[in-house]
Amino acid sequence: MRPTGARVKPPELLVAESGADLEGHGLKRTMGLFQLVCFGIGAVVGTGIFVGLSDTVAEAGPAVVVSFVLAAVTCVFTAFSFAELGGAMPVSGSSYSFAYASLGERAAFLTGWCLLLEYGVSISAVAVGWGQYLNELLHSLVGLRLPDALSSPPGEGGVVNLPAVVVMLLAAVLLVRGVRESARATAVMAVLKIGVLLLFCAIAFSAFQQDNLADFAPAGVAGVTSGASLAFFSYIGFDAITTAGEEVKNPRKNIPAAVLICIGVVTVLYCLVAVAAIGALSADEVADRPAALSLVVNQVTGSAIGGGVIAFGAVVAIASVVLAVMYGQTRILMSMARDGLIPRVFERVSPKTSTPVANTWIVTAVFAVPAAVVPLDVVINLTTIGTLAAMAVVNVAVIVLRRTRPDLRRSFRAPLFPLTPLAGIAFCAYLIYGTGPLTWLQFAVFLAVGVLVYALYGRRHSTLAARELSAAEDGPRRDAPPSAG
Repeated sequence: MRPTGARVKPPELLVAESGADLEGHGLKRTMGLFQLVCFGIGAVVGTGIFVGLSDTVAEAGPAVVVSFVLAAVTCVFTAFSFAELGGAMPVSGSSYSFAYASLGERAAFLTGWCLLLEYGVSISAVAVGWGQYLNELLHSLVGLRLPDALSSPPGEGGVVNLPAVVVMLLAAVLLVRGVRESARATAVMAVLKIGVLLLFCAIAFSAFQQDNLADFAPAGVAGVTSGASLAFFSYIGFDAITTAGEEVKNPRKNIPAAVLICIGVVTVLYCLVAVAAIGALSADEVADRPAALSLVVNQVTGSAIGGGVIAFGAVVAIASVVLAVMYGQTRILMSMARDGLIPRVFERVSPKTSTPVANTWIVTAVFAVPAAVVPLDVVINLTTIGTLAAMAVVNVAVIVLRRTRPDLRRSFRAPLFPLTPLAGIAFCAYLIYGTGPLTWLQFAVFLAVGVLVYALYGRRHSTLAARELSAAEDGPRRDAPPSAG
């Protein structure tokens, strides 16, 4: 499955360069298992459920629950692969590093290129949804709303989404201060938003009406599939746990455990929220409605106070996703820069804060632009297909490394191998199919640009290529016979 002649970076070299079994590459090990699980939940639970639920309901109807389960199954199979590789190679690069160790440099670069969609562009998508609930919160507190021109995405009455830019700036400020502070903030916000979603379920289930589930799948299998592709966006970010490999205590044990715990908690929570929402109001009432969870609570309680509490939870939840996902993006870029495939500025770590300061501000500046001016649906579709492609690569990497490196130290093994990674690949392909031809075309263009960037910069500046060339030049001189005299 590995391309012939591919330049592969051995797992041992990845681990040694990152200091994964010692200290990180200028980073500090400050996160334990609880903080790592909270970090994962912080990276996942946000816009996808608070904002994207209404879009998924519009596609699937009451069968939105099935759509969430299909998306969850895809994540579960792939989570096994992430857990195995995260335990074997606890480094910051996540999918990018796993591809480098199994499929070679070109595949690794394109995987990292896809991760720009998963992490970088999803930051924009998540930030876009922040303004909707910020307006709900302001309305419930002081009776005011920001004008649509400054708080909504283009296509929904907005011109510039100012709150999206603000939340990204706040996340950047916290990230450059240090990972300890960021991890603590993420843990607090994760616990808070789980509490808010459980409160939502309690309120919504009190008004549950079985008749709302009668016309269960009005759009049939096609609607469920399309809904699953949208619902998948709600799970994006759990793999960010593996980007923290150089800042986690006992990473070989804690990373696999955190990945599996995170997926389990999030899946149960999402299914409960989906059933509660559709049981309380009909699918038609929820579909395509901004701040849908606040709407449900307001309708059930007959008061704006409950909706204000949900809006507060959403504001916190979405902010924590921006924080966690931006963290993941900076660590992946740092790994790519370490390998010479992108400029070295992304590798620099501040000796004062032990964080990649320049990297963080560059990511903020670049992705604040689409957050401010790009419609949410375009961003979501591109993010979804990029994530699915990267996840498929991780499943392939597990299969390749089991064959080529059976001796590799693994603290966790994907069960029922090779069925689980093969199933992960199949489900990723199934959901990619559900994103539609327009998204396929956009993604193909994006990949073509990535191939061009690698050819013009990455291949020429590769650290591994330079190391191999140096070794080839030194080899003959070491083996040459001594000169006469």
